[in-house]
Amino acid sequence: MKDLTREEPRIAAAAEKQMQAWAFAQEIAERSLRIDQEHPTPAKLGDYIAISREAGANAEEVAEIVGDRLGWEVLDKGLVERIAQRYRLDADMLALVDETESNWAHDILGVWLDSRVVPHEKYVVLLGRLVTAAARRGNVVFVGRGAQFFLPAERGLSVRIVAPQRYRVEHIMQLSGLDAAKARQLADAIDRGRAEFVQKFFHHDVADPHFYHMVLNVERLGTEGTAEQIIAACRRMMD
Repeated sequence: MKDLTREEPRIAAAAEKQMQAWAFAQEIAERSLRIDQEHPTPAKLGDYIAISREAGANAEEVAEIVGDRLGWEVLDKGLVERIAQRYRLDADMLALVDETESNWAHDILGVWLDSRVVPHEKYVVLLGRLVTAAARRGNVVFVGRGAQFFLPAERGLSVRIVAPQRYRVEHIMQLSGLDAAKARQLADAIDRGRAEFVQKFFHHDVADPHFYHMVLNVERLGTEGTAEQIIAACRRMMD
């Protein structure tokens, strides 16, 4: 007990130091994003499609169809894997901050307790670099991760895929084996995390239709129909 008492001031001091570092890192990350958005890179960007989605709207399958028919690369979780490989970071730790609700205790104390922990701010800066690099190569389909907010809107096609909650819950149940109540909770948690991710780092509402060229209801159009709409719009923009 006495040892714990002696440790408390050191723990408090370390936590305070990490809080200051976290605040500074967040300021740097937001400043970097503002600079990139206000002064886009002069390097020519290729053609890209950025797909935003509601949880359970089957956007990943839509993206795969689009990529396959256009012959384009599809970057979903592959972006996270590339960050881990390029910067020698722990992929499991990156997954904890990938489009998830931020947690100051995780970002502050986690870094102090475990050097593998990656703060949200660092992740976003690295994510932005890879999104921009992929867009320079062109012919790429991004799925989520706020990709459209890193890039000039006029240089690519931005799409939002949605569906009624019932459809999305049923899809999650099929994929995960969860019951309806837990699938609904999971969908809500994922959507909250994605919304907070975009709001915090890009200061936008991810569900605002004004940020997209198209908002498509996958229940109405079907997976194939949704993909066909995106491909047709992309080809019109490229002509």
